Amino acid sequence: MFSNYCMREELVSLEELNWKEMGCLLSTPEVAGGARRRPRNIGEVVVFVPGLRIPRPLDFAQPLGDGLSKSLVERLSALRTRIEVMAGQEAPMTTKPRRTATQHGGSTLTDLQQALEDYLPVLLGLVENGNWLKHNLRFCWINQEDDVEETTMSDSWYEVLSVLHLMAVLLLSQANLLLLPNKFTSGYQSTALEDCKRASIDIFLKAAGYLDFAVQKVLPQLPLELRNDLPLDLSEGVLKALCLQALGQGVEIQLGMAIDSIKATLAVKRRLACEMVKYWHQAEEYIKDLPLANGWGEKHKLFIQWKHIEAKAIAYYLHGLILEEGNTSAGIAAAALQAAEEYLKESKMACDSFHVTLPSSRNPPPWGASKYLAERIPKDISSKTINWDSQKHEMIKQVAPALPDFVLSLKPDEYQLPSTDPSWNDLQVQNVVPTK
Repeated sequence: MFSNYCMREELVSLEELNWKEMGCLLSTPEVAGGARRRPRNIGEVVVFVPGLRIPRPLDFAQPLGDGLSKSLVERLSALRTRIEVMAGQEAPMTTKPRRTATQHGGSTLTDLQQALEDYLPVLLGLVENGNWLKHNLRFCWINQEDDVEETTMSDSWYEVLSVLHLMAVLLLSQANLLLLPNKFTSGYQSTALEDCKRASIDIFLKAAGYLDFAVQKVLPQLPLELRNDLPLDLSEGVLKALCLQALGQGVEIQLGMAIDSIKATLAVKRRLACEMVKYWHQAEEYIKDLPLANGWGEKHKLFIQWKHIEAKAIAYYLHGLILEEGNTSAGIAAAALQAAEEYLKESKMACDSFHVTLPSSRNPPPWGASKYLAERIPKDISSKTINWDSQKHEMIKQVAPALPDFVLSLKPDEYQLPSTDPSWNDLQVQNVVPTK
């Protein structure tokens, strides 16, 4: 999916990892299954990435040993143990610009994604055709956005949901790394950045596809009482908000590319900005009333609030410019531009609130739509708007003309679960009484 120059080059060896057969590593409390770790600083953030949920160690042999072949039990165990180790190793580095290398080369983000894709078809054998084995195992994952540190459920659909969520979060992390602009300068590398922007849109749509499928197809598989007990990380509101965030950030990249293009008309830019407002508005509606009070959860809310306000600022600015060009009265155009200026001020405060909330973070150098916003609005609006009293902030927004309502153009990629691994096809499953 990505060109070589889209991946970060600062790689360090993981020679200390002693891989066992089938690519798995024996877990240790410090790597997989330790207590929830909360970093104090996550560096530069373009794409918000909630902390990785990490699977706790699980013994497949005792609950399944009498019902499945030894080789299948060992394969399930090996595949999941690999994920436990790699997720535990990757979690502290998810938002850092430095990537680690495996002994085979490449990014551990990519390798962890592949490990999840390898595990999923084998896992699906536990849920296919109402397999009663799906209740035999107690799956436990460490949460990040919920106050409860970990959640255990005896339903294999919970494991499928957790895997899809982690796959989506890893993609968001990849997008964040691709879009950090501090590595790029002029000339050839500037062209590379454009390629990374295009690649990031594909990533956002793929992540949205995982999350949309999780909401539409996997959540309904869980009984209502289990759905009510899910951690906030996997709640319907958070999953939908993350999906809409991915789409909103995809449109933001499109808008930034349109701003940089001499061929894109003002109307095209305004449409993209107005679509961005709708995505962020919907995301905020899903998440605003959820009790996300700890570090990652509160930061998630603040990120969506900030991006929603920022989107309004640029949408009103572009809308005001178009109103100026048309036959609309000067007062209405000025009101739109004044609203843009007020939303810009508000977005700066929202941005600061997001970054100071632990785990703390910082903005990369402005680029794309954010750079356009910061540079053009203060310069253009001061000479065009009515001199409102500074105390009339809310009145300015109330009298602003409504933004145009456009049909949203970006949709999540269509995703379907892979076929169940062939190792289940001819398996003679014995009648095992589910363990408690």
